[in-house]
Amino acid sequence: MALELVGGAALGAVFEKLFAAVVDARNKATQFDSSLKKLEQTLKSINPSILEMKKLNDQLDRPKEEMEKLIQILKDGEKLIHKCSKVSCCDYFNKWMYANKIEALEDSLRNFFQVELQAQLSRNNVEILGMLKSNRFSLSNRGVSDNYENLGSCEATDPPAFMVGLDVPLKELKRWLFTDGESRIVVSAPGGCGKTTLAKRLCHDQQVKEYFQHIFYVTVSKTFNLIGIIKKLFWHNDEQVPSFQNEEDAVNQLELMLKKKVESGRILLVLDDVWSGSETVLAKFKKISGYKVLVTSRNEFPDFGSTYHLKLLNEEDAKTLFRHSAIPEDGSGSSMPSEDLVNTIVRCCKGFPLALEVVGRSLHGQPVEIWRSTLMKLSEGQSIVNSEDELRNCLQSSLDALDDEDIMLKECFMDLGSFPEDQKIPATALIDMWAELHKLDKDGIYSISNLHKLCSRNLLNLVVTRNDANEIDECYNDAFVIQHDLLRDLAIYQSNQEPIEKRKRLIVDLTGNRLPEWWTKEKQPQLSARLVSISTDEMFSSSWCNMELPEAEVLILNFNHTEKKYELPEFMKQMDELKVLVVTNYGFCTAELTNFSVLGSLSNLKRIRLEQVSIPTLCNTSIELKNLEKLSLVMCHKIGRAFASSTIQIPEMLPNLREINIDYCNDLVELPEGFCDLVQLNKLSIGNCHKLSSLPEGIGKLTNLEVLRVSACTLVSKLPDSMGSLHKLRFLDITGCLRIRKMPKQIGELRSLREFHMRRCPGLRELPPSVTDLVDLKRVICDEETAQLWECFTHLLPDLNLLVPEEIINLNWL
Repeated sequence: MALELVGGAALGAVFEKLFAAVVDARNKATQFDSSLKKLEQTLKSINPSILEMKKLNDQLDRPKEEMEKLIQILKDGEKLIHKCSKVSCCDYFNKWMYANKIEALEDSLRNFFQVELQAQLSRNNVEILGMLKSNRFSLSNRGVSDNYENLGSCEATDPPAFMVGLDVPLKELKRWLFTDGESRIVVSAPGGCGKTTLAKRLCHDQQVKEYFQHIFYVTVSKTFNLIGIIKKLFWHNDEQVPSFQNEEDAVNQLELMLKKKVESGRILLVLDDVWSGSETVLAKFKKISGYKVLVTSRNEFPDFGSTYHLKLLNEEDAKTLFRHSAIPEDGSGSSMPSEDLVNTIVRCCKGFPLALEVVGRSLHGQPVEIWRSTLMKLSEGQSIVNSEDELRNCLQSSLDALDDEDIMLKECFMDLGSFPEDQKIPATALIDMWAELHKLDKDGIYSISNLHKLCSRNLLNLVVTRNDANEIDECYNDAFVIQHDLLRDLAIYQSNQEPIEKRKRLIVDLTGNRLPEWWTKEKQPQLSARLVSISTDEMFSSSWCNMELPEAEVLILNFNHTEKKYELPEFMKQMDELKVLVVTNYGFCTAELTNFSVLGSLSNLKRIRLEQVSIPTLCNTSIELKNLEKLSLVMCHKIGRAFASSTIQIPEMLPNLREINIDYCNDLVELPEGFCDLVQLNKLSIGNCHKLSSLPEGIGKLTNLEVLRVSACTLVSKLPDSMGSLHKLRFLDITGCLRIRKMPKQIGELRSLREFHMRRCPGLRELPPSVTDLVDLKRVICDEETAQLWECFTHLLPDLNLLVPEEIINLNWL
C-alpha cells in the first residue's frame, strides 16, 4: 500500500518496509496490538504529506540529504518492530520496554511531520511562488482563480512492485494498441482481477512510452464527471482551463487541444474504473478522432470499443501470488506450511487475484495451525467471501451498482446462488423461474436480456453452444450460464443476511450431510421464502424434515447420488403456492424419481423441469396437473413407457399444457400418441433424441401448435403428411435430421409459416412445388446445399430471405 502512495522512491521503499513490518507484527505480536494499531494509523495519516513533500522536492531539485533524517527514523523503526515480534508474551519487562519504544517512535514521527516537515513545505511553497512571479506566470492565465484547487496529475502512479499473470495480457494489449485497426479498447473483468494494475503497468511500459509520446491516465470511478476530467487534461497539459458552457463544448475544446498535441506525437488516454451507466459519456469520446483510448471496467461497453477480457490467474501464477502474500521472504514464522496445504488453499481462491492476496495476508507469518483451521472452514463450506471483508466489499460494490440502475438485475443475480457450485445453469431453467417469480415474459425475452446485462457486467458468463441458438424463436436450449464460485458465494452471503424466517431465498446445502440446526428440530420454523433450493449428495442420510413453506413459488432440488432412486419430499404437498419445480440430477447415473404423487396436491404448479431422471409413473390416477403449462424433460429415461402405461388419458392429466421440451432423451423411440390430443399445445420441441424414428401421424390434431422443433433427431426420415393441418404453425426446425429426404406435399398448407430452419439435412434432395404457397415465409436458415433447392422458387416468394450462417459450435462450456 505504502509504495503506491509514496511513489516508489528511496523514501517510499523504506516507508513500505516499516508499514509491512507493523502489519505483520500486529498479526504475530498481539501483546503490542494497541501500540502497533496507533502506529499503523499514524503511518497512514502521514502518507499524503510524504507524497506532497516528495513531489515538491522533485520539482525544486532538492538534495536527497534533506530527507535523510526521516529515512533514518523509518529504518530504525523497522528494526524495532522486528525485535518486538520476538518478545515472548511472558517477558513482562521487555513487553513494557518495547511498548515504550513503539510510543517513542510514533512521537518522533509526529514531531518530524508537525515541525520539520511543515517548515520544509512552507519554504518550498515560497520558492515556487517566487518562481512563478519571476517568470511572470499567473495562475489566472490557467483559467483558475487565486484560490485555485490543484486539479491533479494525469500520470499513472507506479504499479505494485510485485505482479504476476500480466505478461500475456500486456503483450496482447500492446499488439492491439500498436495496430491501426483498434482505437478504443475496454479491459473488462470482475472487481479485484487486476485491471488497474494492468493499466498502470501498460502506461509505464517502455515500448508503450516510445510508441505514444503523450499518455494521459485518469481515474473515473462511479460518477463520471466529464467536464471535470477534461479540465484535468487541460491542467495537466499546462493549457488554459476554459469555462465550458456544457459537455458538448468541453468535448469540442478537448478535440481542438488533442489535435494540436497529436502533431508532436501519438496520444493514449486511459480511463480507469469506468462504471455502468457511463455509455452516453463514453460516446462523446468516440466523436474525437486521432487518438487511442483504453478503458478499464467491470462492465463491457460493446458500442464504445473492442472488449479485452482479463482472465483469472492460472494455477502456477495463483500459487506465486499467494506465496508472496502469505509466506515471509526470510522464511520467518512459527512454522512453514506444507506444499499440499498451500496448494489446497490456493485452489479454494479459484484464481481470483484479490482473494489470493487477502487470504495470503491473513495467513502471513501465522502458525501452521491457523492455516489448517482456515482450510477446515473452507472445506466445511464456509466461503472466503464470508470471512474476508476486503474481498466481499470489492465484489459487493458491483451489486450496489445494480441497486442504483436496475433492482430486477440484482434480484436475478441473487437467484443464481440457488444452483450448485461449478455447474452450468440452463437458461431455460432461469426463464421458467423468473417468469413466475419476477413476472417476466414466459418466452424468456426479458430473462435472456437480463442475462446479457449481467454478463456485460462480468457477474456471469453466458455461453451459447451454437451461434444461431437465439434465433430459434425464443428457444434457448443451447444457452447456459456459468458463474465464478466467489460471485455465487456473494449471492448466497447476501441471501443469508436476514433471519431464516424472513429470507426471500432459502438456500439449503445438505451435501456432506451437513444439516442446519433448525433441520433437526421437531417443530420447524414457518418460512416466508419465495424461492427454495435444496442440494444433497450421496452422504445425505437424513429423511426429509417437515418444512413449512406456505409462500414458496419456486422449488429447486439439486442432487448428486449414486443411488438409483430419489424421493420427492413429502412436505411439497403443503406448498400451495408452488408454481415452478426444477429437479436436476448431477450424478453420472440416471435416478428414478419416486413419490411423484405429491405433485397431485399442487394446484398452482405451472412449470416442471426434470433432468437426468426416469419417470416410470408420471401418469397416475392420483395425479392431475390441471394448471401445468410447460413440461421440460432433459436426459430423462423411460418417457415413452411412463405415458404408455398411463391409467389416465394424457389430455385429462395435462389439460392446459402449452409447451413440451424433450432434449437428449436417448431411449425415446416414439412420441406417445396421447401427446397429439393436447389440443392447447403451442410449442413442441424435441432435440437430440437419436432413437426417435418418426413423429406420430396424429400430430395434425395439434391445431394450436405454433412452434415445432425436431432437431438433431438423426433417425427421423420424414415428417407426417398430417402436418398440413397445422394452420397456426409459424416456426419449423428440422436442423440435423440427417435422414429426411423430402418434405411432405402438404407443407404448402402451412400458410402461417414465417421461419424454417433446415441446416445439416444432407439427405434432403428436393422440395415439393407447394412451397410456393408459403406466402408468409420470411426466413429460411439453411446451408449452401439446401439453399440451392430454394433458389428455383425464390422468384415466386419475393419476401423470402435465404440465410446461410457460419456455424460455430462452442465446446468451452464443457
